[in-house]
Amino acid sequence: MSQIVLTTTWFFPNVNWDNIWNATKETLYMTSVSLLLTFIFGIMLGLILFLTDRGNLWENKIIQGVTAAFVNVFRSIPFIILIVLLIPFTTFIVGSMFGPSAALPSLVIGAAPFYARMVQIALREIDKGVIEASKSMGASNMQIIFKVLLPESMPALISAITVTAIALVGFTAMAGVIGAGGLGDLAFRHGFQRSNNEVTFVATVVVLLIVFIMQIIGDRLTNILDKR
Repeated sequence: MSQIVLTTTWFFPNVNWDNIWNATKETLYMTSVSLLLTFIFGIMLGLILFLTDRGNLWENKIIQGVTAAFVNVFRSIPFIILIVLLIPFTTFIVGSMFGPSAALPSLVIGAAPFYARMVQIALREIDKGVIEASKSMGASNMQIIFKVLLPESMPALISAITVTAIALVGFTAMAGVIGAGGLGDLAFRHGFQRSNNEVTFVATVVVLLIVFIMQIIGDRLTNILDKR
């Protein structure tokens, strides 16, 4: 262990490794919490979009239109602008506009609509015959949702949340620029603003490692759940 520390110190003498570790923990905290909330709210929104669409279980043009408008609006706003727009809301919810927790509302609101569209697409890929067969056997709407729709679409949902997780890592980097902490904040304040290219490089490498690990885990889970 001491040899590793000596080696990294020799290669990157201008890098404070305690700062790197703390920034990594902040990035993982923001990503994991926002990813869990995005998964929950994204599935809820995606189900509403799918179920209220024409010819589906809860067909309702008004609810479908309002939900689609909400998803389209927040999915289209660039994340850096969304953070600024949500500062009053964030301050009301969290009590501050700075720190990792303050980034969570913007991260969830920015990512959940994006994920909801992918959920809707995954649900549309389910064979209509499976749903009709469940209806003919007397299954209730809730049984169809939890025993047919979600299980059948789970591989696609996991694949989609993997893509969303990688996007969230990028969002946390942008959030760091305005004081949310994490690797983005470290690369900007301690790297770019102080002309310390070593910090910027190391922070970038750590972000890439996080992304690669997420992709591997997501691919493995998708393969395990895919029964085809």
